[in-house]
Amino acid sequence: MSLSVDEIKVGETREGVLVEDLKRTRIVQYAGASGDFNPLHTDEKFAVEAAGYPGVFAHGMLTMGMTGRVLTDWVGIESLLRFGVRFKAQVWPGDTLTATATVESIEDTPTGPVAHFSLRTVNQDGAEVVTGTATVRLEP
Repeated sequence: MSLSVDEIKVGETREGVLVEDLKRTRIVQYAGASGDFNPLHTDEKFAVEAAGYPGVFAHGMLTMGMTGRVLTDWVGIESLLRFGVRFKAQVWPGDTLTATATVESIEDTPTGPVAHFSLRTVNQDGAEVVTGTATVRLEP
């Protein structure tokens, strides 16, 4: 599922709901899958009493992975060359996340055409939780 340079244009966007009502179970499942058992994500008592947060919150990398889906659902996993994010705010159990990918530029490179994207994920209140960029390979 690779896009050709003729199938995409600067300014084009895709938006998708990544998760509705994020469950603690999903956060714990991610901890198991990633091996990241930081108690900020898994131990309510620690998160509140020792760290001073209102409760446990999602791993940044879980949010990053979910954000990537808006792009890979559009261009395919095999086309992804570069993907990076900045974590802007915690993601809490109960949050609903929506991501947007926007084509910022298309360029010819020595190895073929690529598209550069901006990424933005917001919670149900419209607060940014992740911003990022990605580069994907396009078919000539």
